[in-house]
Amino acid sequence: MNIIDKALDLLKGGKLVAIPTETVYGLGADAKNPLAVQKIYAVKGRPPTNPLIIHIPNADAMSHFATDIPEDAWRLAKAFWPGPLTLILNRHTSVPPATTGGQDTVALRVPNHSITLELLARFGGGIAAPSANRYGRISPTTTDHVREELGSKVDYIVEGGPCQIGIESTIVYLAAGSAMILRQGHISATELTAVLGYDIMVKGGPAIEAPGSSLSHYAPIKPLYLLEKLSLQNIMTQLNDQKRHYDVISFASPPEIEPYISQWITASNDPIQYAQHLYSHLRDLDKTNSECILVEAPPNTELWLAITDRLARAARPLE
Repeated sequence: MNIIDKALDLLKGGKLVAIPTETVYGLGADAKNPLAVQKIYAVKGRPPTNPLIIHIPNADAMSHFATDIPEDAWRLAKAFWPGPLTLILNRHTSVPPATTGGQDTVALRVPNHSITLELLARFGGGIAAPSANRYGRISPTTTDHVREELGSKVDYIVEGGPCQIGIESTIVYLAAGSAMILRQGHISATELTAVLGYDIMVKGGPAIEAPGSSLSHYAPIKPLYLLEKLSLQNIMTQLNDQKRHYDVISFASPPEIEPYISQWITASNDPIQYAQHLYSHLRDLDKTNSECILVEAPPNTELWLAITDRLARAARPLE
C-alpha cells in the first residue's frame, strides 16, 4: 500500500493524518466528519471556537463548502490557486459548525503540493488541516517537526519533504462582499490588489476569528524578544555583563569572540529564504542551553510583513 492509499483509508475512517503543503505541515481530518474534526482540536489543544482551514482539490470544489461565492473569490482562486491563499466565504450547510469554530463562514484553500493535491482529488472531499503542532507553538515544516510535536497522537504522517514557503497562507475575508486581509502571508496586498483592481483592506473589519489569528502564536518554549538593531545590541551587552547565555537571529555577522552566545544565526536578507527557514531556526534555538532568543526586527516593508507578524506573535515583551 502506497502512502496516498494508506492516508485515504485512515482519513475515511475518521483518523488524523499529517499532510504536507507548501506552507507548513497540516494535521488533517475529514472536514465533514465532526468526530474526526474534534480529534484535531483535542490533539492540538486548540480552542473549539478557532476555525480550521479546509483544503480542497480545486477551485470548483468551493461550491461544495461555501455559498453565495462572490466573483472576487473566483478571480483570486484563478490567480493564486493552488497556492498560499485562504479565502473566507459563507459556510455551506453541509459543513459542520465544529469545523468552522461555530461561525457562519468557512476558510478554504487549494494547497500547492503534488502529493496532497493527489490525495485531495482521490479523497473526493475536503481535509481540515491546521498546522500539525500544539496550539500556539511553532508550526512544523518537516515530518521530523510533526513527530517532535505530536508523536503517536497523529495516526499517520505523509512524507512530502521540507515545506517550500515555510509560513502560513495569506487569509482574505470575502464573506461580506468586500476583500480584507485577516492574516498576512506569502501573497501580499499589492499582489491581491493587482488582481482585484481595488485596494484591499487589512483587518479592522467584521468581528471574525480567523485561523492562526491569536495574539500569542508560533512561539518557542523559551522567551523570544523581537528587537530593533540598537536595542538588540544593548540587550546583548546587558546579558554579557550578567554572564547569561542567549541565542541570536540577526542580519549581521556574529562577533568573533562572545562566550555567552549559545548560537548565532545570520539571517538571509531575502524574505523568501528567511520565511522558508524561520520555523526550523526557532526550533533549533529552542533546543540550546540559552535562556532566551533575541531576534533582530526585519525591515519595515511589505515584503517582510508576514514574517514580522509571525515574530511579533511569537515574541514576549521585555521585562
